[in-house]
Amino acid sequence: MQLIVDGERFTVTAREDARGVYDFTWDSGPNEGYGFTTAVHGADSLTPAELEESARDFLAQIDPSTGHLPG
Repeated sequence: MQLIVDGERFTVTAREDARGVYDFTWDSGPNEGYGFTTAVHGADSLTPAELEESARDFLAQIDPSTGHLPG
């Protein structure tokens, strides 16, 4: 699924072999193939609003000088 959050584009893929686990690829980001994985605990899936919140949380942590998470 395609997701646009705060003007940034992500491809979100639910893992078929792990219920509630989602891989996000930051398609509009500066680093090709970069993204993150999130998992839901206590439920089988995330709502669209929860997926957006995960992407927004990721973007809030990005170092603007590198386009990566710090660390």
